Formats: sequence, structure tokens, C-alpha cells
Amino acid sequence: MTLAGTVATGPDLLRLVAVPVFAWTAYRDIETRRVSSTVWIPLALLGAVLLLWDARLAWAAGGTAWSYDFLVPTAISLGLVVPIAYLFWWIGGFGGADAKALLVLAVLFPTFPEYALGPVTLPLEPTRIGAFSFTILTNAVLVAVALPVVLAIRNAAAGRIAPVMLVGWPVPWERIPETHGRLLETPTGLSRGGLDLDALRMYLRWRGLSLAQLREAPERYRDPATLPDEPNPPTDGAVTADVDLRGDGGALERAETDAPAASDALDADDPWGAEAFLDDIEGSAYGTTPETLRDGLEVLRENETVWISPGTPFLVPIFAGLVIALVYGDLLLGTLL
Repeated sequence: MTLAGTVATGPDLLRLVAVPVFAWTAYRDIETRRVSSTVWIPLALLGAVLLLWDARLAWAAGGTAWSYDFLVPTAISLGLVVPIAYLFWWIGGFGGADAKALLVLAVLFPTFPEYALGPVTLPLEPTRIGAFSFTILTNAVLVAVALPVVLAIRNAAAGRIAPVMLVGWPVPWERIPETHGRLLETPTGLSRGGLDLDALRMYLRWRGLSLAQLREAPERYRDPATLPDEPNPPTDGAVTADVDLRGDGGALERAETDAPAASDALDADDPWGAEAFLDDIEGSAYGTTPETLRDGLEVLRENETVWISPGTPFLVPIFAGLVIALVYGDLLLGTLL
């Protein structure tokens, strides 16, 4: 089939639909850290249809086209990439969207596509393994490994030398409410086990506070007696969550009148009401402990600039790995073999 000078099979041309979809999901994951599961369903269905179409074409061609060019890479794609995606999701190495993306790619790109652009055929470097989804995965891993190096170079060039310069950068506190990631600081110094910023937003929304208000009167809000009688829904901590909050649940008025409140009975050994917050919400605030929440609030109440780790979503390296695979091929095996 010829389309605007491009020669490829029908299935391979249709597979290019994945490029803008993965570009959008990567952007969405950077901006919101949320990707709807409904995005993957059409691609998975398309992949299943194209897999059957490829099987028919390979069977009609006969010889090695059926056995070596189709069955072997398809077996590797479905028998290796799918279990890897599930395993890393199960142990917490991947997020749900990352695992679903790899599952979709295993179905959508089991074999190497070919696109003839005049005298040039893409990908430039196909490999003997032939499982295209595996190539995308290895490319994504290499991109993910390179990102900390790029980040360290960026920090060093700006004079920001610190033990965490490979995983984060400093930002002013005003950007924290609109930033995804994790604090890399505790009251005792730099640490990779700081507060998750989604958990911070959950806490602030639960109290009906802004970070600016908390910084204006930290001693007041550290007192658990100022917790609201009727907390707000914490949401899931997403920057884009739809929230309609009551201002600190009415705690401001109580503090000014010294009127007794139900929250006065709370244990005074619970600074910031961290334990009360985690006990009140349904589920876990991304594994946050009371101690981690308190440490994060202590850092944010006074520091003008804080180190954070953006925690780059793996969907970004996956998209980069897909584009590299379509243009160049396999960065690892294509170079070594």
C-alpha cells in the first residue's frame, strides 16, 4: 500500500495511530500524573485486530514469514513483555498506566514494522529478535536511565551541587501546590524519603487550608485543636482535582473565640493533626506516615526553596522509546549485534 510516498503494509500504517495517542498520554502524565484507563481500550482492540490481520498475511506468504517473522516475535512480545509489565506493576516498579501502556504495545507491536520512505526504510536498525514491543521497552529503559544524568548535568551547570542532584532540583515554595513529585528534604537535611506532594495536597484540602495560610501561622496550625470539626474531602491529591473547600472547616473562628470544640480532645502529641488526618481518610495517602507528613510540613513552613524529585512518569520514556524504535530501531541490540 502506498500513502503519500510511504510504503508499508496496512497493519503497519494503522499502528502509527499509537504515536499521537502516546504523545498525549505522556503529556497528560507529566501535567496531572493521571491517565484514564479508557485510553488504552481502543488501542488494545486495534492491536488485536491488526495481530489477526498480520497472522493472515504471514500465513498467506508461507515459509519463514509465518514461523520466523511472525510466530517467534509474537511469542516473545506476548510471552515476555506482558509478564514483565505485570511483574513490575505487581512489585510497585511501574504505575498502573505504565503497565497498561506496555501491555497495549505488546499486542499492538509484536513484530517489527517497516516504512519505506524513498530509498530509506525505517526503522534503520531492526534486530534479529524481531519483537518490536521488546525493543520499545529496552529503549524506554535506556532513556529512563539517561534522565538522571541529564538532570545532574543541568544542576551542576546551575551550580546546584547536592547529593540528590541526580533525582531532583530546587523550587520556590510557591510552586509546590501546583507541582507533582516528592520532597527531598526533612528537618534533618536532604533525604530521598520525603513527603509525597499529592499527600500534601490531600492534607491541605482536608483542612481547607492553602500552603500560604499555613506558612503565615505555623504555630497555630501545628496545634491539633485547630483541626476542623467537618473536614473537607481530601480528593486524590491531583493538581487538577475539582475541589470546593470550606476555609479550614471553621477552625479559624473557633481559634479566635476560644470556644470548646470536639477536636480539643485530640492528643496534643499529634502535631499538625497528621495522625488524625490519616485516620480519618479512606485508604492511604500514598504510603505517607504521620512522621513523614509532619517532617514535610516543618520543612515547608519556613524554607523559601525546597528540593523536590519530579518522579518523571515512565510513560515519558515509553513514548520516547516508541519514537526511537520507529525511526532508528533498537538502541541496545541494534548497536551491539
